[in-house]
Amino acid sequence: MADLSETLSSDLSARYLKLAGTVHDLAGPLSDEQFWAKPFPFGNSFGHLVLHLTGNLSYCIGAQIAGTGYQRDRTREFTETDHPGKDEVLKKFEDTVEMVVRTIRNQSAEDWSTEYSGTGADAKDRFGIILTCATHLDHHVGQLMYLSFQHQKNT
Repeated sequence: MADLSETLSSDLSARYLKLAGTVHDLAGPLSDEQFWAKPFPFGNSFGHLVLHLTGNLSYCIGAQIAGTGYQRDRTREFTETDHPGKDEVLKKFEDTVEMVVRTIRNQSAEDWSTEYSGTGADAKDRFGIILTCATHLDHHVGQLMYLSFQHQKNT
């Protein structure tokens, strides 16, 4: 079981770091204005999606597993009007992913099956929520790719 735990830890950590790198790379060519602009009248800006991902990981993994005490305001993740700079938002996201990776690496073989009781997620144990958050991040990275492409196309 220890080998499986090490494999889970290693592979999930690598996946989170790869996805975070993709977010950073996609945001790179965007100006602060583009980072917060909606290229369509519907949907979200790149910046709001990064706030959402940061909030999701900070709550589901940070507060619920790592015990960070994070208090989530999910609505604000999509409605924030006081737009911080792109670099500040990305730094908070990267710090959050580092916390996620530390938390993953700290899981023992037994920890993976510990009951998960956070709200708003359909996961029964720690493995389930960490996997769910990884797929959620991956889903939104697809949206960020599209937003980045639209902004570059329109310049």
